[in-house]
Amino acid sequence: MGYSRRSYRQGLCPAGMESFTVSFKETDLWIAVDRELLDREAELPQKVEQYLWNLRRSLEKYIEVEPSFREAMTHFVAGGNVQSIPPVALEMIRAANRAGVGPMAAVAGAFAQYVGSWLLQKCSQVVVENGGDIFLRCDQPLKVGIFAGRSPFSGRLALQVKPRPHPRGVCTSSASVGPSYSMGKADAAVILAADAVVADAVATAAANAVQSEEDLEKALQLARGVTGVEGALVILGQKLAAWGEIHLLDSAENAGE
Repeated sequence: MGYSRRSYRQGLCPAGMESFTVSFKETDLWIAVDRELLDREAELPQKVEQYLWNLRRSLEKYIEVEPSFREAMTHFVAGGNVQSIPPVALEMIRAANRAGVGPMAAVAGAFAQYVGSWLLQKCSQVVVENGGDIFLRCDQPLKVGIFAGRSPFSGRLALQVKPRPHPRGVCTSSASVGPSYSMGKADAAVILAADAVVADAVATAAANAVQSEEDLEKALQLARGVTGVEGALVILGQKLAAWGEIHLLDSAENAGE
């Protein structure tokens, strides 16, 4: 494990908040919290490390007992007593089944959400990014850059996430960016939802649905059909389609304008 208190992602870090990173195995979290919390709890990064370790270990133990959880690519039915399933695994199963994908499609969003929800017991604002999947609760607009691989839109657009009293998730899946497996060809499928676990699962499903430009609308319809999804953006090459609460900016614009 490791952590560092950094300021290199100030484009994502809202005013009045301070960031640090925590990593363990494949999980690499960038976290922003109220500055007062870090001033008050200097050992907060170490506490997050321990929480992350416990969270990952509970999931790993479940996978040891139920290896099909890791392997499933579509609807997953858990065996045994539901009460014996770790809460993080159960939430991944429920979100993935709603989206029609395997539960591991929601793992990055789940870790971001669980860590973020734990931190919200200590402060009023938090942003947790895990490999491009974000859980947030902010009192100010947040500007999230969109990276879409070979598409000309990549790095030129940003999503403005407006303040809401409740937490939200912004998650992205791509066939041309990052190591995650995708059955589709989308350069980016970005989902805004009231839940980061659902957002992650639906982003995977939407990206899987895109094989050609004609499939962009189909991917949006898929996202619209999942309860909790508030907006969707899908990009393939020189085409994009958007629905719902998607507020796009030029990446050079000020998110607060």
